[in-house]
Amino acid sequence: MKVETVMQELEALGKERLKKMYMSNGAQEPLFGVATGEMKPLFRQIKINHSLAEELYATGNYDAMYFAGMIADPKAMTHADFERWIEKAYFYMLSDFVVAVTLAEADIAQEVADQWIASGDELKMSAGWSCYCWLLGSRPDSEFDEGKLAGMLETVKNSIHDAPERTKSAMNNFVYTVAVSYVPLHKQAVETAQAIGPVEMKRDKKKSAILNASENIQKSLDRGQLGFKRKYVRC
Repeated sequence: MKVETVMQELEALGKERLKKMYMSNGAQEPLFGVATGEMKPLFRQIKINHSLAEELYATGNYDAMYFAGMIADPKAMTHADFERWIEKAYFYMLSDFVVAVTLAEADIAQEVADQWIASGDELKMSAGWSCYCWLLGSRPDSEFDEGKLAGMLETVKNSIHDAPERTKSAMNNFVYTVAVSYVPLHKQAVETAQAIGPVEMKRDKKKSAILNASENIQKSLDRGQLGFKRKYVRC
């Protein structure tokens, strides 16, 4: 299927209500306002097609960029490719839910995520922490360095309140994910969540969000989700 055909299919699926909602969260024109679930039949038709994914991502259309993440081949992407994608990810729904998710299925995921976390750039940092959330929530505990993750929890404890706004959210999710999905550091993550307490995340033109990892951890524990791992990272 050619890129022009996919764009026509996506445009037909667009809803004005969703377009307005996406834009209220930071999306910019061009976009159609397509629900993720509405993309699945198109995904089943196309499956993995990395060259098409690159063309779609390059359009700058939010819906096309999101769909590109669904049909991309993460293992075919180099560090430079992910850098190119993150540079075009202009708001968190792209950085954390397209680029970070795609990166989480690549063999170089931790290497790239570590560099983004250390970058000092808000959305790169957010994507890096988010990538670890996707990794921890889907891969066996044995694939991770316990000492490294323990150090990352310390970093969050010492810096989350002074971090850029979107990075705060990803760091908070990291603490939650370690507590629920990485059993070896469950206790430390719970203690970290208690130490940082509620975190205020300021949002443009919206009321601040109050993030509370402790409350979310407890809710998951009450549902018996300790050790939870998802089967698939991408939709």
